[in-house]
This record gives sequence, C-alpha cells and structure tokens, in this order.
Amino acid sequence: IQLIIFISFQFNVSIANNKENQVGNVFPVWTEGYLDIHHINTARGDAAFFMFPDGTTLLVDAGDRPRAKGPRYVEAKPDDSRTPGDWISRYISHMMKGRPETTLDYALITHFHNDHMGGLHDGAVTSENGAYRLTGITEVGDNIPVGTFIDRGWPDYNWPILLDSDNMQNYRNFLGWQIENSGSVVEQFDTGRNDQIVLVNNPDEFPEFEVRNIAANGDIWTGVHNNVRHHFPPLEDLSRDDYPTENMCSIVLRLSYGRFNYFTGGDLVGKPRPPGSPEWQDVETPVGKVVGPVDVHVLNHHGAGDASNSSFLRSLRPRVHIAQTWGITHLEPGTLRRLYSTRLYPGSRDVFATNTTELSKNYNLSWMRRLKSLQGHVIIRVSPGGDTYNIYILDDSDENFEIKAVHGPYDSR
Repeated sequence: IQLIIFISFQFNVSIANNKENQVGNVFPVWTEGYLDIHHINTARGDAAFFMFPDGTTLLVDAGDRPRAKGPRYVEAKPDDSRTPGDWISRYISHMMKGRPETTLDYALITHFHNDHMGGLHDGAVTSENGAYRLTGITEVGDNIPVGTFIDRGWPDYNWPILLDSDNMQNYRNFLGWQIENSGSVVEQFDTGRNDQIVLVNNPDEFPEFEVRNIAANGDIWTGVHNNVRHHFPPLEDLSRDDYPTENMCSIVLRLSYGRFNYFTGGDLVGKPRPPGSPEWQDVETPVGKVVGPVDVHVLNHHGAGDASNSSFLRSLRPRVHIAQTWGITHLEPGTLRRLYSTRLYPGSRDVFATNTTELSKNYNLSWMRRLKSLQGHVIIRVSPGGDTYNIYILDDSDENFEIKAVHGPYDSR
C-alpha cells in the first residue's frame, strides 16, 4: 500500500511539473538539485546566468554594445527603454525570487570586448558613488552584489599588450571600488583548476558537479590533474601584428553534472583569418581535443565563420548547439553547414539561436528552417543527477518569461 501511495504521489508531482512547464505558462523558478543555465537575450551582447544544483550562482559575461539601426542587426530586447545591464539584472532577480537574497557568487568575463563586458557609450551614466560608469558588468555588479569576479587579466591587465583603454580603466575602477566597499574578491582565471568555481552552499550533496577551467591566454589544460601547456609562441618571436588577439585569449569552461557536460568559450577562434595565418592561431582544435564529447555547445564567436571548425566539432560532438546572436555576420551559412554535417559526427543535433535577422532568414531560408529557435531566451534545465535535460525558449519581448517552446527531454551522454 505504501508503495502504491508513493508511486501515486510521484505520478501526481510529475503531472504537476509537466503542467507547470507547458507552453504559455511562466517559466518555473529553480529548485534544489536542478542545474539551470539561462542564455539571456538583450540583443546587445552575451550573458549567461547559472544556478548550480545547490543554489550557487554564476554570471558569464554581461555585454552592452550599441548597434547601428538597420536590417543588419536586430532590435534591443525586450526594448531600448532600459540598458542591457539593467535588463540582465532584472532577469536574474526574477529567476532568484523566493531566495533569501539576490546575489551572484561568481561573475566571470570571458574576454575584454564590449559585447561580453560592456562598453562606454553616450548612454553609460555614472554610478551613484561616482567611481565608474554603468555598462554591462559594471551595471550588473552595481545592481547585484558579487562575491568573486574572475577574468583573464587581473591584476596587471598587460598581456599580450597593456590593456589601457578608457573602457578597461572604467572596469578597473569598478573592481577597485567593489573590493574596497563591497568586500568583493577579484581573481585571475587559473587554467587547469576544478576548484576555482565551486559549489558554496551544499557541495557535499553534489559530488558529481564540476566546473573545469579549460583554457585562457593560450594556456590549455592537458587533461591530467591541473597541468597546463602554453599553446601560443613566445611573444618575442612574433611581430606585433601577429600577437594573439583578444578572441584567441578567451576563457573556456567545461561544466559537468553527472553525465551532463556543457561547453562555453567566449569568442575562441578555430579558423584564423586571413587564410594563411599561422596554425597556432587555431585555438579551438587543441581545446576540443582536451574537452571531449559534450551535450551542449555554446558556439564560439556567436557562430561566425572563423569558429566551430571541423576538428573541434568532431571532438565535441554536441547534441545541442546554442548560438548567442544578434547580427547578420553571426551564425554564418558555412558554420551552419558544419554544425549539421553528419560527416563530421553522426547522430541528431538541434541548433538554437537567441536572435536571427530578417536578412539572415531570407538569405539562408533553408538553413533557418532547421533551427529549433529563431528568437528568445534559451534555457537549459538539467534534472537532478544530470541524466536528462530540457531546452526552454522564453519570450524575450517582455518580462512575463512565458514559455514559447519546450524541447526534450534529452538524454545526457
């Protein structure tokens, strides 16, 4: 009798959850044991918000890059009545409602480009404390307390060249103020480690969870312990024109939860431009070899033609690809051909995009029809233990967070 009651209870809970997750309903908030990954769409840059199984929180990037009006770029989402940093902050606060407080345990910037960290522009107002202007991560960090900031350059910001633009100085002013007045910690990303980004609330309950630091600044994990090797040639052997670019230096993470694996790598490069560039400028290939198969792959460099090379895709063999996009140069036709090619690796695969321009739809109509999402926030919800996951597409035109589509469940590897 007890077994029957238990099965009945579990069945009723399952029905309730299924109803809650139906198209047209508001996306249900996180509960303990689940891993949620929100690819937040402002159409002005990348932003991914993570809620780990024990409630630890991480933000990867917070872009704010103004776009020229015209058909080559999509309109701001939900609209331009607020800044991207403000929209991101409000999104995070909503998804954390019911928690004792809204805080970010970690905020990580993959590299120092405006669409990943925010950039100074006419709309970037000065903070109330007067120490910095608000754009991207500085605005999110001004709105929501952050425990630890992680980037590739702290504390000197001088590799491969001195990073001394007005925007970088604003970012450094922000970090300095947060250290002095908010008790925040700033760390340089330490390649190879699996103990820099960790569960902070209840780690013993989820031993199968890990964030592995794969690469940054040309340092790549070897796959053995915390050992790394340096991929780039010595700077003294290069002309200034051949120095590693900001994109090549992007931070790369692999997140694992049981059988589930997720890859994100900023604007990593795999097909260096122009043709004939030195082979070492392909960073994707060696990174892919050490990462291995994953379930979900966030496209490097928004799906541009210089990323997602064939060797890299053969190594990762993702079931799901997610493209954080907003311009016509993102998710290029050649990239789409590689993503869907079963000659590179067998099996089904689904591609989700946060935005697509009308020009892209018209020019690449046959490819666009294959995408599972053309517009919206793209959410991964991994079940407790990591055996299965679903992909949710949320309406990005307002803050009702209505479910537009549900895909899955997918079985993790």
